[in-house]
Amino acid sequence: MLDGWVFPDITVHFVAILCLLVVWQYYQMQIMAGRILAVDIFDRSGIRMYVYVTPAADHICEVCAKSSGRVFLPSQVAKRHFSPLVGKCKRPTPCLGTLVGLYGGWLEARGVLEHLRKNMKKGGIQLSAEEVRALVNGQWERCISAETDRLGVHMIEALSYEKINQDVSVVGYRFVANESKEVRHLMFLVPAYLRLMHLLLEAGEEAEALEVIDRFENRFPPTKHGPHFPSDEQRNMMMTRKSQLMKGLPFRIPA
Repeated sequence: MLDGWVFPDITVHFVAILCLLVVWQYYQMQIMAGRILAVDIFDRSGIRMYVYVTPAADHICEVCAKSSGRVFLPSQVAKRHFSPLVGKCKRPTPCLGTLVGLYGGWLEARGVLEHLRKNMKKGGIQLSAEEVRALVNGQWERCISAETDRLGVHMIEALSYEKINQDVSVVGYRFVANESKEVRHLMFLVPAYLRLMHLLLEAGEEAEALEVIDRFENRFPPTKHGPHFPSDEQRNMMMTRKSQLMKGLPFRIPA
C-alpha cells in the first residue's frame, strides 16, 4: 500500500533527531538512577579546567586540606587512576571534597587557566584559600560562560566560605541541591546535602535540617546505588541525625 510513497528529507531528519533525543534522555535517566556510570566527554562539556575544593572545616584531614585548591586540565582528570589528592586520605571515612569543572571565561579564571598551562611541566598549580575565593568573586556572571559555570561557582563558593560567612555557604549549598540536574553536576549533590544539613544544625535551624534530610533520602533511595550516590556511612549518618531530630534528642554536632 505504501509502494511509491516517498518521505520528504525533512521528515527523515526530524525522525532521526527525535530518536537521538529519546536515547539521550533515557541515558540521563539511567545515570540519575545510578544504573550506569556517567562518562565525561570533555570535548562536549565546555570544561577547560578543574578545581579541587574541600570544605573549610576542622574535620578535614591534613592530606585533603593540603590538596584543596589544586587545579587540573581535563586531560589530567581523564587519565586512569587520577586522584586530586597529594596523598591518601587519613580518615577511615574519606573526607568530603569536590572536583569542580569550569569553562572559566571571566578575567580571574582566564588568568588561572593561563598560569596552569604554563606550569604543567612543573606539575601544575595550586591556589591558596584566598585565591580560590578571589576566583569565584570575579565577574563570572557577566561572561559568556556564566550559565555553564553557575553551579560550579556556587559549589566552590559554598565550600570555601564556611568559616568566613556561613550564610553564603548555606545559600550556595541550597542552590546546588535544588538546581543540580545535569549529569556533570551530580557529583556535587552529596557534599551539598551533607554540608547544608550540618550548617543548618549549627545555626539551630532544626526544621529545615530535617527537611534537607528528607530530600536527601528521596533523591537517593536506599535500594539504589551509583557512582554519585552516598556511601553507606553517609546514609547512616543522615539516618541518625533524622532520628535524633524527630525525637527531639540533643546531640553533639561534629565539625
